[in-house]
Amino acid sequence: MTAGLRQHHPEAGAPLRPPAGRQGPGRMPQALIDTLDLAVSRTIAGALAGDRRAAGVGAGTELAQLRPYVYGDDVRRIDPAASARTGELHVRVQVPERTLTSWLLVDVSPSMAFGTAQRLKADVAEGVALVLGRLALRRAGRLAVVTFGAGGRSRLLPPRGSRAGLVALRRALEEGVAVDGAHDPHALADAAGRVARVASQPGFVAIVSDFRDQRDWTRPLGLLRARHAVLAVEVLDPRETSLPAVGRIAVVDPETGKRMEVDTNRPALRRRFAALEARRRAELHAELRRLRIEHVALSTADDWLVELGRRLG
Repeated sequence: MTAGLRQHHPEAGAPLRPPAGRQGPGRMPQALIDTLDLAVSRTIAGALAGDRRAAGVGAGTELAQLRPYVYGDDVRRIDPAASARTGELHVRVQVPERTLTSWLLVDVSPSMAFGTAQRLKADVAEGVALVLGRLALRRAGRLAVVTFGAGGRSRLLPPRGSRAGLVALRRALEEGVAVDGAHDPHALADAAGRVARVASQPGFVAIVSDFRDQRDWTRPLGLLRARHAVLAVEVLDPRETSLPAVGRIAVVDPETGKRMEVDTNRPALRRRFAALEARRRAELHAELRRLRIEHVALSTADDWLVELGRRLG
């Protein structure tokens, strides 16, 4: 649908106007991101408890061996029980936890360029990806990025740590969304299947998309959920759920470029539009719940960062 519709905001009473272009994700206070860190950590830990054991020795929670104390060892690692039993100081050597790899699947299809409220759906997706990317790189984590929905432009950026991971994410997001007519109905399924094949170790997968006109993604996401903690972030716009009565308008499908004219003053048309969208979203929610995938819906008309923290908290 074209972004030229206007409708009174249900809360503020101000008219919704199409943004002139990319607005960016807006302010992202560090305090809110720090609070969100705990919620995301709980989501990951609940699905991956005990799955992140690594080879070698180091700082961790699982005992690798006990050995006699030598000069230079950290005295905090001395084991009182073993030292008392043998009459000689012994230290604990522990198995470290493997660094967690997070995978961000970001939708860059043409429908993400739509927005009639504070910003475009692509702007909200950008903000969510940046926040989750920052959290993923904490505690020596690694970040991989997959963009999908733009045909030949879809690509995978391999896992990177620290600053390199965040730089790669920013560069991928700066490329923006695809042009009209570049719709690939199997883009999400292909991206999820690709991650399922290459991500051999348990990790965290976040999918940021509007989930519109995507097919055959249930099985690939189910395979991901079998091994990883998966979070689905759905991005919506108010005008995608209800059609205002503004007379005869031209609407364009951003995915295919198909154009048609409709009379929005017809109550039957508006009811049909709302019913179809409600059914689509109910089916999406039911499928994600069946797969036991955490589902968060964010709107271009809300403070997406606050809402993300509320939904995950």
